[in-house]
Amino acid sequence: MKKIYSLILLLGVLVCASNLNAQNMSDMRLNEVLVTNTEGFEDDYGYRSGWIELFNTSYGTVDIAGCYLSTDPENLKMYMIPKGDVLTKVQPRQHILFWADGVANRGTFHLGFTLDGAKEIIFTAADGRTVIDRVVFPALDTNKSYGRKVDGIGTSADQSIVYKSYRNSKLAAEANADTSTEHGWIKMENPTPSTNNATMDGESKSAMMAQSDPNGIWLTLTAMSVTFLALAILFLVFKQIGKFHIRKKSENAVEAVKDVANKEKADTSGQVSAETYAAISMAIHMFMIENEAHDFEETVLTINKVSRTYSPWSSKIYTLRETPQRKK
Repeated sequence: MKKIYSLILLLGVLVCASNLNAQNMSDMRLNEVLVTNTEGFEDDYGYRSGWIELFNTSYGTVDIAGCYLSTDPENLKMYMIPKGDVLTKVQPRQHILFWADGVANRGTFHLGFTLDGAKEIIFTAADGRTVIDRVVFPALDTNKSYGRKVDGIGTSADQSIVYKSYRNSKLAAEANADTSTEHGWIKMENPTPSTNNATMDGESKSAMMAQSDPNGIWLTLTAMSVTFLALAILFLVFKQIGKFHIRKKSENAVEAVKDVANKEKADTSGQVSAETYAAISMAIHMFMIENEAHDFEETVLTINKVSRTYSPWSSKIYTLRETPQRKK
């Protein structure tokens, strides 16, 4: 019984994983196609050929390994995207480019067919039957591409039948609802392989400037005006900074003088004046005189006679010369 439950649980997980994978696949869109390439983008081998660009419209990584690309509605499995290549995992809101050079042995992103004479491109899920996206493109000039005006948004004019076979009903609703040329496919003068279509489509700002000011007079005047304006602003700023520092320095000097004056005032407030010392000295002097505490005979020497007749001053034993002795 436990084995049966485990088997059912495993089948449920596989089904959920399959549905999740199918849902992720439906987030991929054919985004741009170029048939004849003689001056544009080169592949890793340095060759130029037609190419097909896919775009991941979701905010999650989509692995397109096992899916198919084709130019023949009767043969949806013309080229299967190889499995086992990590580069087939398309990051969120990113592009992936396939070279239609007819040399599949050059790598994962080199198709086994070319776009010569092709009228449409079909992107099919890994089951080989579910069409995820399809584009029918008109005749294109050399080095001109056909792509969505906004990445991942819009349909070509001939897509309504194909979208009915989509497994993802939400994608089909979006596709059928959006058939306007404003958000549809357009011929692009400037192909944009592996980058956003809206960024380079249309006239550049430099070209518009060249048309409006062919001699560059307004550009020169504008540049000079900006330069002088910037210098004037810098002059005013530095002038104000200088004035500020001078004023600050003067204020600091005044504060320093005030601090010194206050310090001197504080020091002198606790000192006794010279007159006070003189008065104190005179008062002490008068006090000593009135109380006869002063000795008036401090400079008089008094010599008193002692009763002892012997004095070391007259002793012969302390003479410096030795007393001569008589020889016998």
